[in-house]
Amino acid sequence: MDFFLQIDPPTATAQEKQVRVVHGKPLFYDPAPVKEAKKLLIAHLLPHRPDKPLTGPVSLSTVWLFPKGKSHRHGEWRVTKPDTDNLQKLLKDCMTRCGYWRDDAQVVRESVEKRWSDEPSGIYIEIMPLEVAT
Repeated sequence: MDFFLQIDPPTATAQEKQVRVVHGKPLFYDPAPVKEAKKLLIAHLLPHRPDKPLTGPVSLSTVWLFPKGKSHRHGEWRVTKPDTDNLQKLLKDCMTRCGYWRDDAQVVRESVEKRWSDEPSGIYIEIMPLEVAT
């Protein structure tokens, strides 16, 4: 299964959780930009979800295409934040919520790229079930 989410990829990541102390206990929460990023991703992921959650091992490949400014060329690597692992964490959490698989621990092979792009910006996603080792 492969598809393209035509969106400006969010730069807020799951690593941006906030904490506050209430009655001496820490409470972790997502700040507004992370909540908005989750909403955006979930809204665009839902139409592409499989009929049933995938079972077994899965390969996930993504290409994050960010809108380029004047100082970058189309296809040039994006070497600035956010880090690829933080982007992927938020995406996989949203994909789990949407029912792509039962648990993102099923993703056993992963490939991720970040590039600057002319229009359209977005995220290419490819998901492949893998053979179960015997």
